[in-house]
Amino acid sequence: MYGFSTQLNVTFDAAVAKVTEALKKEGFGVLTDIDLKATLKAKLNIEHRPYRILGACNPPLAHRAIEADPDVGLLLPCNVVVREEADGTITIAFMDPEAVLQLVDKPVIHALGKQVRVLLQQVCTSLTA
Repeated sequence: MYGFSTQLNVTFDAAVAKVTEALKKEGFGVLTDIDLKATLKAKLNIEHRPYRILGACNPPLAHRAIEADPDVGLLLPCNVVVREEADGTITIAFMDPEAVLQLVDKPVIHALGKQVRVLLQQVCTSLTA
């Protein structure tokens, strides 16, 4: 499995704000924010339910990873998807950095992947608390 998720019964904008704040509390910032709905409308004239991809980064841990392997940047940042389902509920899906960083053949990177996974799981759990 390459990710884990939770569902919320709030508005889409409230979910984005809630996940952004929860990420911040665990030391992450959002480096990128891709609005897939707007992009599909602008580029392909396709209507789509709200869907955002947030690129989350914990700078100290990212720095340690890049120091251990400069090419690990190809696997960063950690993506978090906020999407509206057909029934109106909101899914928050987190990439599993432990699974993704298994691509790198370095124990220090694997350890960092586990550490980041724990932090992202804490974010996920806090959303429904």
